[in-house]
Amino acid sequence: MTWIVVAVVLLALIILALAARPVLARLPLLHRAAVALQQRQTQAEALQQRADQLQERLEGLQQRAETAQERIAGIKAKRAQ
Repeated sequence: MTWIVVAVVLLALIILALAARPVLARLPLLHRAAVALQQRQTQAEALQQRADQLQERLEGLQQRAETAQERIAGIKAKRAQ
């Protein structure tokens, strides 16, 4: 009776090992993919930061352009008088 229990347990362990083998074989590939994704996330964050900086610069330039247009309009109004 004990031999039957041992045989069933061993059979279950063998089946478990065979089922886990493909998953364990793919772990290095999954690790490489995770590292690549982390690098891309870092690049995306850097690009987002640069885009924010460019947006702020664009807003500053837009303010300067509006100021220049107001000055030009003022100069034209003085000349018209």
